[in-house]
Amino acid sequence: MDYINDFYNSINEDKRLLSQHGQVEYITTQKYVHDFLCKVKHPKILEVGAGTGRYSVSLAQEGYAVTAVELVKHNIDILKSKLIGNESIEVIEGNALELSMLSDNTFDMTLVLGPMYHLYSNEDKIRALSEAVRVTKQGGIIMVAYCMNESTIIQHVFLHNNLKKVLENDMISEDWHCKSEPKELFELIRTEEIAALDSCVDVERIKLIATDGATHYIRECIDQMDEYTFSKWVEYHLAICERQDIIGASNHTLDILKKK
Repeated sequence: MDYINDFYNSINEDKRLLSQHGQVEYITTQKYVHDFLCKVKHPKILEVGAGTGRYSVSLAQEGYAVTAVELVKHNIDILKSKLIGNESIEVIEGNALELSMLSDNTFDMTLVLGPMYHLYSNEDKIRALSEAVRVTKQGGIIMVAYCMNESTIIQHVFLHNNLKKVLENDMISEDWHCKSEPKELFELIRTEEIAALDSCVDVERIKLIATDGATHYIRECIDQMDEYTFSKWVEYHLAICERQDIIGASNHTLDILKKK
């Protein structure tokens, strides 16, 4: 896992999420998180792969009871630095593949908003998903984020003129699926592969949404929008983010599941 530590030690993930284009993913995810939290009295929330705490700290400061599990020590240090001391939050250094420190059927909501970006085998993806389901209460909600294949083909390969490089390095399959490896840092997936993972655990899908949709395609434009125009872009995005005909082309998706 050194490649993950090296990557997150060298970037400012908060800066990405605070940019206007990054806020779309955050605003969308938070909308769906709160849509379900408002239905539960005193919910217990787990975030697996909490990063620097953009979601965990925010939810804890809203008064929710949160457990945050994070692999990278550097991220944990940043997360803890954001706390003011009155939050109900437990921070644990741990791995999404091994949540043995947490009991079965404990949490009303489990967020897995980063680990699937860095798991490269079906075995590991199913293991992480299974652990998230195990620690969630029956009828509880599991939200899982993914990085999508088509947005990378369109933007990285063609828009940013990397076609020759990726072909020379055998990074694309015949059906135009990116061949991700740990050194590439991000695992890229398609909607049918997400559905196949879901079929391996005891869940039912509630929704699959595009958390940023077309935002990254026009990120420079988004970042230059005035406040009113940006608010209207977010309004438009939220109006269409559940449309199944565009989800596969989003940079990120959120799979919203209920434990049977």
